Amino acid sequence: MKIGVFQTHAYEQPYLQVANEEFQFDLKFFEPRLNEQTVDLAKGCDVICSFANDRVNREVIEKLRDHGVKLIATRSAGYNHIDIEAAKAFGIPVVRVPEYSPNSVAEHAVGLILCLNRKIHRAYQRVREQNFSLNGLVGFDIKGKKVGVIGVGRIGKVFAQIMHGFGATVLGFDLEEDAELKAKGVLTYVDLRTLYSASDIISLHVPLTPSSLHLINEDAFGLMKKGVLLINTSRGGLIDSKALISNLKTGKVGSAGLDVYEEEGAVFFENHSEEILHDDVLARLMTFPNVLITSHQGFLTAEALGNIATTTLKNIDDFCKGRPLANKVEA
Repeated sequence: MKIGVFQTHAYEQPYLQVANEEFQFDLKFFEPRLNEQTVDLAKGCDVICSFANDRVNREVIEKLRDHGVKLIATRSAGYNHIDIEAAKAFGIPVVRVPEYSPNSVAEHAVGLILCLNRKIHRAYQRVREQNFSLNGLVGFDIKGKKVGVIGVGRIGKVFAQIMHGFGATVLGFDLEEDAELKAKGVLTYVDLRTLYSASDIISLHVPLTPSSLHLINEDAFGLMKKGVLLINTSRGGLIDSKALISNLKTGKVGSAGLDVYEEEGAVFFENHSEEILHDDVLARLMTFPNVLITSHQGFLTAEALGNIATTTLKNIDDFCKGRPLANKVEA
């Protein structure tokens, strides 16, 4: 079984190779992203393995079908980069990794909060320049603050528990309530308007769907407290970036930690340090001293990478052996 692994990075290849010791697949690693220009690399592959910023649209899927690809296995929980309806139409199942390490993303979100709140990123740069002044570095205690968690799934649940451990009052919004969290007093479920208006910190942990696109928009910002700390480690499209910039300029948003960005596909995961940044919105966000951007690294722990590799190859093995596909994405 020949597997074309697209958008392969140096940090993940060893984990895939170790996981493959059990399965013994023929892994072909491709550095480029999968898109209309690179899809012909899949010739001769039985399975292609995609990642979050590949562009697996209808045109690509049709060519994959023509090249004999029988399965698309994405190394991610999200699958909005894949046209699921087109995959169904061309008879190619799609499998994903629904859970790899909820702690990795939740802990990264907490790290962004601590860094922004206590101005650690600014203090680090000051000290390197032998500037030991504390002016402008005042933060606040998280204990006693209200933390809003939008999406209390696997990752949101871990995040809520960590914030509860800090002594924060945790407010949650989700279409389904977690009885265990409620029983333990970890959080209180509220409606979205209440969460926006009451929270000192808001963290996003929902998937990107047509209904959640630009969930955080001008109307949502209008309901929030002045100086709110906003965190997004889920999907960039959840936030209207232009509205975020407007509300950073007015001070409605006190600080923002972004591990994702709605147009990240053209930039993230690659070294562009010798190039001109053509994304004016991202360039503007990077000028704010109270905005901290990381390039979609919330998942980047040894535990998560190992789980992603193992689950991905197990999904493929299940397909090859005709077993039920537990992680199949349904159209």
